[in-house]
Formats: sequence, structure tokens, C-alpha cells
Amino acid sequence: MKRRAFLKLVGLSALFHQWLLRGVGAAEGPVVAVADGKDYAQITRNAIAALGGMKRFVKSGDVVVVKPNMGWDRTPEQGANTNPVVVRAVVEEALKAGARKVKVFDRTCNDDRRCYVNSGMVAALKGMKNVELKYIENERFKKVDLKGKAIDHWELYDEALNADVFINVPVAKHHQLTKLTLGLKNVMGVMGGRRGSIHKNIDEALADVNRVLKSHLVVIDATRVLIAHGPQGGDVADVKYLNKVIASTDIVAADAYATTLFGHRPDEIAVTVAAYKRGLGEMNLKKVRVVRA
Repeated sequence: MKRRAFLKLVGLSALFHQWLLRGVGAAEGPVVAVADGKDYAQITRNAIAALGGMKRFVKSGDVVVVKPNMGWDRTPEQGANTNPVVVRAVVEEALKAGARKVKVFDRTCNDDRRCYVNSGMVAALKGMKNVELKYIENERFKKVDLKGKAIDHWELYDEALNADVFINVPVAKHHQLTKLTLGLKNVMGVMGGRRGSIHKNIDEALADVNRVLKSHLVVIDATRVLIAHGPQGGDVADVKYLNKVIASTDIVAADAYATTLFGHRPDEIAVTVAAYKRGLGEMNLKKVRVVRA
């Protein structure tokens, strides 16, 4: 084969590889990227890159919301909140992609100031230009007609609804009610009102909310996971280090894969099943293409 023809073939092969990674027209279904390693910032970047990079999601001038779990007055080592190193890496990638502003917030369960500080988020994001680590402002919750199976309407946070890009960055952990809390459940952090009342039908209620508030990108922190006494935890003996970050555009597929890290099947998690039945993503991992980043 002549050199020019060979180089052309190599170039076409590289483009085809990128096309597959981006999941464009992929027959295998949604892509879930899994990155392993102890450099948590790097594996976060690797997982996003395996999906085609942050520029696939964020365009120049976009306002981006990065929604971690930082609802508990716990340190990073206790595993109840999203790893701040993972969050900072996501924020950095959004800024590099051209985001005009990145907003980070969560409606906490414990005192918000203690949660923001002790989770490590304040220190991680301190001094970053065009980044707002914001406390929830109750007046910014807006009543939204969900037309759902479990809830007809609910107050959702307007900055999440109005963002150009909503990036969902949960921590993977045990939950005493739902068995696990992952991406689908992380949206509770943008719900106002008496959100605890949805627990009586939480699987359908979360499907209702996720149907309206779409996660453009899901990045699951499984660097260290809480395997018992969740969601609040407290004992570092309940924390297992897996050194993984999972990323996908399909929130159900991301949750389904993360479920296996705990020894469960996706069909054992009612929240995942409800979202799958509502057409919010793919639960059957045989139809998901897992890419090692």
C-alpha cells in the first residue's frame, strides 16, 4: 500500500473510532465510560473525554450548572458527598469548553454552610474565575407542571431549569430506603417544598422530575463509595475505595452500571426500573456499550 493511501486509511480509522466513542448511530446503544485510577481529577477528565469531550456538551457562552451531592455535614473521607476533586475537574472542563459561568449548588439536608465547607467544596472551588458556589435561595424555586404519575407539580430550582447545560455529578452510595442513591436521585437537590413526602412513592416521583429536568451529562463519583448506613453515613469503616468515575449521557444506563459496583442488579433498584419504564434511558446492560477510559 502506498504511503499516502495508508495515511488516509489511518486517518479514516481514527475518525471512525471517535464516531463510535461519541455514540453517533451506535447500534450497541448508549455509551457508559468508566475510568479507573487514583488521580481523581485525571480519571474524571478521561471519562468525559471518552464520550467525546466536554465540548460535545458545552458551547462558548453557555451557563452551566454542576449539581453534586453535598447535602451532608460530612468530610470527603466519610463518603456521603461527591468528591470535591471530581467536581472541580468537571467545572474546569466546562470552563475550558467555553462556559461563560458555572454554578454549583445543592439543597442540603444539614446546615448549608457546614455542608459546603466540610464537604470540601468551598476549598476545592475557591478562587476559580466565573464559578459560583451558591447557597440555595428559596425564592428561586418555581412551581413546575410535571404531569407525572406520582406528582402533578412541584417547585424546582429555576437556575437548574434555566441552565444551558445541566451536569449531574452524584456520589455513588448506599441508601436505606432506595438501596442506592445515584444520578436519578441526585435531582432531589433541586426540589423545593416538603420533598421528604415523595418517599412514599419515590421511584415514580423521581421519574417524574427527571422527565422534566434532563441531565445533559452524568458523572458518577465512585472514587470512594458508602456501602452501609447511607445516605448520611459518618463512619469511615463504611467507605470502600473503588477509584472509579463513570460518565454517560444516559442517566439510567449510568445508574444501572454503577449499581453493579455494589453487587446489585439494575432491576433490583426501583428508581432505576421506574425511569427505564418511562423511557428515560436504558437499564439492560447488555444493550449498553461500556468504554474503558
